[in-house]
This record gives sequence, C-alpha cells and structure tokens, in this order.
Amino acid sequence: MMGNEVRSGKIGIVSLMLFLFVISSCDILRTSPFEVSGWSPGSGYHADPGAIFVSLTFSREPDRASVERHFSLAEDGNRIQGVFQWEGRGLIFLPAAPLEINRNYSLSISADAHDNAGLSMDVAFEGRFSTRPEGDRPVLLSFSPQNYALVNDSRSEVILAFSETMSLISLRDNVSFNPSMSGSWRLTENGKTAIFSPLDPWAYGKRYEIRLAASLAGSTGLAIGSDFLSVFTIGLDHEKPFLAEAWRVMKNGDTERLAADTSGTFIENSGWEREDRLRLIFSEAVDILSVKNCLTAENGPGLAMETIPGFYEEAVFCLETTPVFESRFAFRLKAGVKDTAGNESDSEYAFRIFANGKYSRPPEPVGIRLPMAPGNAANQEPISFGIDSLFANIPISEGTERYPSKTGIETWIECYFITASGAEVDPLSLMDLFRIDTSNNVLTFSPRQVKSNGFSAPDPQAGWEKYQRLEIRGILTNSTNFGVVNIQIGSGLRDTAGNRNEKSFCISLVK
Repeated sequence: MMGNEVRSGKIGIVSLMLFLFVISSCDILRTSPFEVSGWSPGSGYHADPGAIFVSLTFSREPDRASVERHFSLAEDGNRIQGVFQWEGRGLIFLPAAPLEINRNYSLSISADAHDNAGLSMDVAFEGRFSTRPEGDRPVLLSFSPQNYALVNDSRSEVILAFSETMSLISLRDNVSFNPSMSGSWRLTENGKTAIFSPLDPWAYGKRYEIRLAASLAGSTGLAIGSDFLSVFTIGLDHEKPFLAEAWRVMKNGDTERLAADTSGTFIENSGWEREDRLRLIFSEAVDILSVKNCLTAENGPGLAMETIPGFYEEAVFCLETTPVFESRFAFRLKAGVKDTAGNESDSEYAFRIFANGKYSRPPEPVGIRLPMAPGNAANQEPISFGIDSLFANIPISEGTERYPSKTGIETWIECYFITASGAEVDPLSLMDLFRIDTSNNVLTFSPRQVKSNGFSAPDPQAGWEKYQRLEIRGILTNSTNFGVVNIQIGSGLRDTAGNRNEKSFCISLVK
C-alpha cells in the first residue's frame, strides 16, 4: 500500500512540473509574437507604378509556404498573380503584370500564416497604397434632355457634361435607361462631355428614365458619390414621310435632279450613264430597309442598296448590272416607306430613265475600207462599205498590182467606229473578234497586225473623219471562185472606258 502511495506522489510531481513548463514556454512565446515588422511601398499615394517595390519583413523566421499561401495583393478588389522571392525573413512579391496608374491596391497576410515553430500571427496584416491621385469628385454640370422634357426627335442623343474627365467603361457600366435602350457612348470636350447615341429610335409617346449610379467614376477613379435620376418623354408624331427629291449621282460626284412623272405626263430623264447611282432624299429620317422594299427598277437591271440599314433622310442605290445602251427603264417608289414613329408614306413616284449617256456608248462599227490595188502605191483604189451594205459588190480582181489568184498579198482593211466620249476601241479586242468568212472559198484573209496610227492610206474615208479608225494588216489570198464574203466582228467588242458591245456585226458582200 505504501509503495503505491509513493509512486502516485511521484507521478503527481512530474505532472506538475510538465504543466509548469508548458505555462512557462507559452509565456516565452507570447513575449515574441510572429508578425509583419515592416513593408513597402508603404501607405498613401505613389505616382510612379514602375518604381513600386512590394515587400514584407517578418519578426520571426516564417514558414514560407504558409506565408505564400495566405498572401494576397489586390488591384481595385481583383487579386494579382505573381511570384515570390525570399531573403531571410524578407519576402519580395513580383507581380505577373506591371502595376498601373489610377488604381487602389491592398496587401494582406491572413492570421493563419505561421512561423517555422508553428506559431500563427495574432492578427492579420493589411496594408493599402494607391497610384490614384487624390482629387475632387466629378460633378454633373448639365444634361440633355432636361428633366421632364418633351423630345420631338426620336433620334435625339443624351448629352452629359461633367466637371472632370470621365471613364468610358464606367459610363457603360453605371448609366442605365428604363425602359432599356441599346446604343453607344462617346466622349468629347477632352473627355468631359459624354454622348449616348441610341441604336434604335426612342419610342414615341413613351416616358424614359436615365439613371446615373453613385459609382459612376471619372478617369482618376473617383466616383460622383450619389445617384442621379432624370426623366423625359418622346413626343407624338403622326406626320407621314414623303420623298422630297431624287438625284442622279455621277461617277465624278456631280449630281443632276431627276424629274418624276406627273399626273398623265410621262417625263424622261436622259443621259443616264452605266455607273450612275440613284439618291433619294426624304422629308425625315426613314427606315432604309423599308425604302429598299418599296423601290423597284422596271424593265431594267435590279437595284442594290449602298446605304447601310438604319434610319436616315437619304438612301443611295446602284444598278446591279450595266443597263443596255439606249434602253429605257423606270425607278418606281411605292407607298409604305416608314419613319421612326412607324408612319408610312402614301404616295408613289416614277422616274423614267433613258440610258444613253455619252460615256456609256459601246463601240460600234460604222463601216470598212480596203484597197482594190494594194500594189499600186500611187493609187491603191480604196473602196468603202457601210455597216448596212447588204450584198454590195466587192470588185476584187486579178492583176499584178491587185490580187492574183492563189497568191497571198499583203493588204489592209480599215475599220471605222462610233465610240463613247473620250474612249477608243481596244485594238486587242478587235484583233480577237475580227474575221472573214466566205462561201465557195472565194478568198481567205489572215490578220497579222492592228494599227491605230501610221495608216497605209494617209487620209480617212470621206464623211467618216469623226469616227475612230483602226487598220488591220494581213495576207489576203484570192481565188477565181464567186460567192459571198462576210466581214464580221463578234460580240464583246470593248473600249478603253470599259464599255462592251454585246452585239455582233457583219457586212455581207458579193464577189
């Protein structure tokens, strides 16, 4: 019994000593807490983000993994990623992206971070610094439409004037409309005036609210600090749109007003060129797509809309294909063109067009001329045939200075053309399309060259001086046979202005 009491006493003494040691150890630890003893860049404003050095120094040897795990650097509430570097008890944080101006930063270490001995921080550490200069809050100086205004223009813009330069991103996030409106913001006056352009018209007869949130901020990041609300109403519009003017727009930018048919009178607008466009001007902004749906080109090429969809006072259209020269067609605008209030036009308009512009005339042959005595330099005896010469006699005969049978003779054939103003026939196009076909093997002609100057006959054919002249040189081989000679120019003859004649031409002669 006595032995057991002795042993129990010893155990009690040991327990007491361990308790006293633990208490003593805890007191020692509390006299030296684990905490942040210094940090940079320090609180307050720092003008140069590139010169900022983010670092922390600890009072005791830190558990580096624990500190890194509970470390945070945030930019305006958004956490920044980066890498850590250690020098003893000092931590350096290198952000993945450079710090920026006009930003607020917060640096923190959670109280769960501990040192190498497992001792946690008594309190969390937090430091704040900024690259955003102190300044006055932006103030809304004026706004349009004014509060409770009645606005008659459904395309009216909202204009806000501030005392400070504003943030475009903040405008998009902190200004709202009720009912909701889609549109775009832009800044003018050095960023102090904000303008909202609606994507679609404001609805007539409807009341709108515009709200500026207190968080709406300027370029320095300072917010206006209080909400703002204004209301306006779009007035009623019952006026129907109408076509005010129609214009022919030429390639060089010149314009000519088009005349419309009147009651019982047909008016023709002549001189239309192949690249001319149609411009329509309305009494007010109208839905351009409704214009497209109401507009047709009768008996002519289709129309292509050049104006982008939207609401505008003007619309421009071009022809989808080149109109046939000297063709007649009409632009007809039916009723049903809509304005921004949904009103529809109730009038019809017709503009009659004559496509006979002097710059759009395709090249067309007038006639030909060729020598009957190509070997006689003093008098080659040229003879001409108009395009309407049908089965006229061509007196090609044998002879030493003429066209001996079965002998290739170098000769020439002149072609005369009516052309568009300022344009000429493309010689290569003529060379490609010119040919002579005959019946009964009357003769053959092999073209070798096309000339636009240095002609074999110095003077042009009398009466054809105003036409363009081209000479085709080649080898003609005559025969003793009789038959028809077809001198042809195929379809597709081009000029230097891009005009093209889709017709083919043939002068049929008899030998």
